[in-house]
Amino acid sequence: MVLELYLDLLSEPCRAIYIFAKKNGIPFQMHTVDLRKGGQGSGFGELRDGGGEHLSDAFAQVNPMKKVPAMKDNDFTLSESVAILLYLTHKYKVPDHWYPQDLQARARVDEYLAWQHTTLRRSCLRALWHKVMFPVFLGEQVPSEMLAATLAELDVNLRVLEDKFLQDKAFLVGPHISLADLVAITELMHPIGGGCPVFEGHPKLAAWYHRVEAVVGKELFREANEVILKAKDSPPASLVIKQKLMPRVLTMIH
Repeated sequence: MVLELYLDLLSEPCRAIYIFAKKNGIPFQMHTVDLRKGGQGSGFGELRDGGGEHLSDAFAQVNPMKKVPAMKDNDFTLSESVAILLYLTHKYKVPDHWYPQDLQARARVDEYLAWQHTTLRRSCLRALWHKVMFPVFLGEQVPSEMLAATLAELDVNLRVLEDKFLQDKAFLVGPHISLADLVAITELMHPIGGGCPVFEGHPKLAAWYHRVEAVVGKELFREANEVILKAKDSPPASLVIKQKLMPRVLTMIH
């Protein structure tokens, strides 16, 4: 049976997995799990209480934690994006640069993957929600001082990404793209999709962004990020979905 991936390309780790699988010619069947609504198009059925297809009983059979991404390989299921990416690198024998055999180069990839969860990813997620998703999707205005604090936190983490991880290298680990770059670039697409001037004052990151896009391929990169770049055009959530999502979103971004 073909590998099954449960994704919503609104999600940054889902985009990383999608790009990685496509770029490496890994055959998979994609199941779209829409985080913003119930029903239509995924086969998971209408949600009686609203709030996203990931909360459905059907999806819980794949991932009891009710989060994307998730993977099913025959009768083996796996959640957590880093675990899925590593599983794919090992199973499909992808080019070494993605997750190098060299001990120290691999450790650098691991270092970034360990760092980003509560730092850059959180900052990018907060920036998107405070800049776009709260006012546009949920109809809630964000105080200007909160938005300013969010963008200041993002800039701090961008400086760490640039000064500690990238430095003067072509990519985060060295001369070739790795999982670290792929995870980082898909994180940055969140604030970019929200209209944040991510590269203002970060010329090294801007150049790195274009190198990663070129290696991934502009067509695949655009395909994977089409949803996030249109996030500002999201239709307003219904009252039922808003009431269901609000506490989960607040927990996620704080």
